[in-house]
Order: sequence, then C-alpha cells, then structure tokens
Amino acid sequence: MAERRPREADETEAPPPSATTRNGHAKTNGNGAAAAAVQPDTTPSVPPMPAAGPWRSYKEIVAALATRIVEAQRPIRVLQALRWDDAIERQFLESKGRELPKVDVSSYERVDLGFDPRAKRDEFEQIAHDIDRDLGEHDAIGQIMTTTALEYRDVVHMLTARGTPAFYAWSRRLYGSPKDKFPDGRSTVRDLGQLLYGILTNVDEWSYPMRSASPEYVRSLDAKEAATRLGERLASYFGESVIRVEVDDEILADASAGSDYVKVRSGAKFSPRDIDILEVHEGWVHVATSLNGQAQPVSRWLAKGPPRTTAVQEGLAALLEMFTFRTYPRRARRLNDRVLAVDKAEDGASFIDVFEWFRTEGYEEDECFHNTRRVFRGGVLEGGAPFTKDACYCKGIVLNYAFIRSAIQHDRMDLVPLLFVGKVAHDDVPVLARRVADGVVKPPKYLPPMFRDLNGLAIWMAYSSFFSQLGGEAIAEYYARLFARS
Repeated sequence: MAERRPREADETEAPPPSATTRNGHAKTNGNGAAAAAVQPDTTPSVPPMPAAGPWRSYKEIVAALATRIVEAQRPIRVLQALRWDDAIERQFLESKGRELPKVDVSSYERVDLGFDPRAKRDEFEQIAHDIDRDLGEHDAIGQIMTTTALEYRDVVHMLTARGTPAFYAWSRRLYGSPKDKFPDGRSTVRDLGQLLYGILTNVDEWSYPMRSASPEYVRSLDAKEAATRLGERLASYFGESVIRVEVDDEILADASAGSDYVKVRSGAKFSPRDIDILEVHEGWVHVATSLNGQAQPVSRWLAKGPPRTTAVQEGLAALLEMFTFRTYPRRARRLNDRVLAVDKAEDGASFIDVFEWFRTEGYEEDECFHNTRRVFRGGVLEGGAPFTKDACYCKGIVLNYAFIRSAIQHDRMDLVPLLFVGKVAHDDVPVLARRVADGVVKPPKYLPPMFRDLNGLAIWMAYSSFFSQLGGEAIAEYYARLFARS
C-alpha cells in the first residue's frame, strides 16, 4: 500500500466559494483563517396566484361552457327512452288491431333513462346560470347556449312524463305542432299537410305503375347489402373521414344517423332509390352537420342537436332529396301523412284510429304499425297527447326553402352554407355568421355540391320568387282550360 505523501509547505487549498469575497479574495477571521460564512437567500419572491385563475379569452370561456353542454347531454337518448318491446307489436297484430297496445306509465318506468332526472335538470340550470354569469345576459352566443341548455332541461321534463298528457305538453313546446303557424301568420303546418294530401295522393297513384315496373324502386336489398352500398357512397363523399354504416335491430326507423355513423334496421328491405335517398338525407345532412359541429374548436355545442334544431335538420334533409331529384311521390307522401297523423292524434284519435287511417291510405300492415308507433311513443294511446316530432319534417322543408330564398333576395347568400355548420336553428345563423371572422365559428367543411356553388340555387330561387306571385288560381285555371281541350 502506497504511503500517503506529506503536504509540502508551499501547497495551499483554495477556499470554498462561500468563503470568498465579491472580488475573489478569501474571507478570513481574526486569525487569518478562511471563514465559512453562509450567504443570505437571494431568490426573488413569487406573488400568489389570483383566486380566479389565469386570464381567459372569450373563445376559451365559450369553449369551456359549450363542452359542459355537450357532456351533460351525452346520456340523454330520447328515442331510446321511448322504445317499445317487440312483443307489443305482436300483441297488437294478433288482436287484429282491435285492442290498444299494452303500453302505459309503468311500461316506460321499466326503461331506464340512464341518468337521475332531478340531478340532470339541476345540472343544465347551473350551466345556464354560469353562461349568464361568464358571458353576460346580452351576449348573442351566450343566449344561444343558454337556450340550448334549458331545452335539454325540458327534454328531461318530457322524458320523466312518458305515458302521460304532460309528455305531450312538453313535446309540443319542444317540437311544435301541426297547428303552428308559418311566419306569414296565417298558414299552418296542418294547412300544408291537407293541401299536399290530395296532390301527393293523385301523383302517387299516377306514378305507381311506372315505379312498380322499374327495378330502381323494387325493395330487393336486405339490410346488409344496403349497408354495404351506402357505406361505399359515404366513403366517396366524406373522403378521409371514416363513416360507419351498420345493421341494427333496435332502431325504429329504416335508417338513423349518428355522429359518424348510419344505422339501417335489421329486417328492413331497401330499393336502389332508397340508397340514393339515404345518401343525401342521412349522409349529406345529418352526418355532415355532426362532423362539421365536432370540428368546431370553440362552438362545440353545434355538434349536438336539441329539439330547437330538429325542423332545420329534418327539413334540410328532406329538401336535399328534392334538390337532387332523388325523392318520389310515395316518399313525400309518407312524410306528409305523418303530419296528418300527429294532427289527428292531437285532436283525439286513438292508436287504433290512426292505425286504421294508415291502412285506408294503402300502407302495408307492418308499415301501419310502425308509422302509428312513431306518433304515439311516449304519449297517451287513447288519443289527445301524441309525440309531435314528426310534424317537423314538412314544416322544416317550407322554413328552409323560405330561409334560403330570403337570404338570396336580401343579398345574404353568405348565410346559406352556415345551415351546415352544425346543428342550428334559423335564429342562430346570423349570430354565427358574425363570429366566423374572429374564429368563434369555423366554416363548414362538408357541404353538398349545390351549397358549395350557390349560383344554381340563386337562379332557382330568383324564379321561384316570381312563381309565388304569378296569379295563383287564375294561372291554374288558364292551364286547366288548355288541358281540357285534349
């Protein structure tokens, strides 16, 4: 082991840094030894964080409130809460339509809502309160969100009243009624339904031989094949966005759209023309507005549709069927007959009465049941208190057409594409348009061709403005005399 070498006399140790002066000389004590003094802590003080948290921009506040609305509504599934067991249809048809389906308050109580109604209503009221507090009662975007939150609260009220007259009262408040008037203050949705009833019945009967001879209208496709064909169409339209098309045995309608999917009913049959219609109705409108709403970084509530947006959504979807010439008389007649069925039920017609009315209109027995169930689900089967949502379709066609035409007449064509920005009501659109420039609202990505280039629609609407003033009955009588000569 090596011996430790003694330190030479001229070897010195550098003092530790803490024992040096500012100019680098070692500090010494009275005897000349280096001092081991400790410097005082010179770390700057940090002020306390504000109790309110960091500053937030307007867009941050809106995005946070909108996210709360989206999350709060997530467990609410209206149609799921109103579903009927398959045994109910079997029981009714076995009775030859002479006994009311066995559905009452206790039947709905066995269908779990998936949330606590009182807590959910309180949650939406708190959100509405916080919107007013954070944005102010007069903020236009805040007013839309407040109305949306309170509508969801009222949906909860409606669902807790399933099977009672109160269900209808809430339904009428949320979705409207065939007795509602159009903006002209005179015409009602029922007036429209009764006018179209005669026209569509005659046109349907006239076109039936042509349809029955054409394979395009034959319902030869099962649900699986229909889903495959529709999936191919939507993949082409939406590009990189993956849209699922699935067969489902729980939905009541032949098809239903969600946020990024379309479901077709197991057991249903489809024609090639039905696929054409589903492409534009479910895909170009319902799925597209969902995706456009989901793409909003700020106005996130636009991804979901409260009842106030139903007339625009369903009317726009039906209107697209017309703009693309994919609809046909029987399809238009089905939508119109639903309006008349709701009207009859409001006026006291029972489930049996409405079922028999559909039968007299030439519907197959299973269609009669499905159509009638749409009207009475959640309501009172003895009559007087139906589910009024189906009145929105035809009302929405008229209101959307009027909105588009008026926007073109008043040089506001910029408003028309915003019908697709998400789930909107017409009252929302001018407010949303004002917030595109500052990024509160993001323009829609997915738009049908005739809405990407509005020139064709502009010309159509320009002529339609004149057509609506063209003599009414006088012009019709002129051509009636002409037709009578043949």
